Amino acid sequence: MSFKKKSKQMTFADLEVLHNPSFTNKRLKRLSEIQDSIDWEPIEKALIENYEPGCNKFGPSPYPPLMLFKCLLLQKWFRIDSDPELESQINDSIAFKRFLEISLDKPSPDHSTFSRFRGRLSKRQLGRITQNVLNQFSQKGITINEGIAVDARIVKSASKPLSKKKLKTLQEERSTPEGKLDKSGKPRKFSRDLESNWTIKNKKAYYGLKEHASIDTNHGFILATALSQASVQDTNYFQYCTIFSRQTPQKLKKVYTDKGYHGEQNRSFLSMNNFGDGIMRKNSTTAKLTEYEKDWNKDISKVRYIVEQYFGINHLHDRGQRARFTTIAKNNIDIWLRQTAYNIGKGIKAIAKKNQEEVLQG
Repeated sequence: MSFKKKSKQMTFADLEVLHNPSFTNKRLKRLSEIQDSIDWEPIEKALIENYEPGCNKFGPSPYPPLMLFKCLLLQKWFRIDSDPELESQINDSIAFKRFLEISLDKPSPDHSTFSRFRGRLSKRQLGRITQNVLNQFSQKGITINEGIAVDARIVKSASKPLSKKKLKTLQEERSTPEGKLDKSGKPRKFSRDLESNWTIKNKKAYYGLKEHASIDTNHGFILATALSQASVQDTNYFQYCTIFSRQTPQKLKKVYTDKGYHGEQNRSFLSMNNFGDGIMRKNSTTAKLTEYEKDWNKDISKVRYIVEQYFGINHLHDRGQRARFTTIAKNNIDIWLRQTAYNIGKGIKAIAKKNQEEVLQG
């Protein structure tokens, strides 16, 4: 079964609007730059893999997966809170329709289509897309992996907090065959978050999850990110974030972290893999930091701020302080979509800066 045809050719309605001398649109300019900066073919290939569009020969043709993926990127770039709002904004925006290659006289995909498509995405697909996007920028002369900064932050649950006792009771109920059904005896579609748990940070209790991330120290690319329960120790994801940061052929040189990752196990891991040690030192029970170690920590703090910057931007512009969904699996898909959207924006800025420096030097 074929997909719906994209509208690369403009209709008379498109031409009348876009060629009007009074027409100016900053969104259109920004999205045209993104469209021209990325080779979308390998991304489409990753999305189509294992994508069965359906076989109902009497129904309408399905939307191309690349179009739907671009819709979810628009949601991240323009801070659109919900799928119904995304549908509404696509219908209202000339820039969005041109980016998605939808004629101005054609409607947006239904909001339920976005939800179903998001549910079909996999870690493997999004990992390949992340790798491809970063390699595209690497091939244009952007240096990645000279250093990475690893850290973690609390993400509040999408549901209201539960006591540990109540949480355990509900988890046990939900693990039974009966607990997976609703009152009508059908598979439960919607449920509260039972995967989050409690942790203490800075003497304050939080109920939720924890995002572990590694960020490129040169340009701020998100190289690896994943969610766990809030109670999981930061250092448990240190090796994961480091290994999965190697997205390009460029060698990973050095790993920077705060004192929470201090320990012989992490230092040995870096040494065995020939990665530079950028872990901050801390006082031990037998010895206090030397002046050299204090200076070492100050130097590292000047580099590893980049991961705090990512968390701050994410907090302000993508409401990253609170989970969007009620399961870790769905929230992981959400943060991996953010990773692609964020990296495309960072890459375009890095290319523009590189070109400007070359002009000044030339």
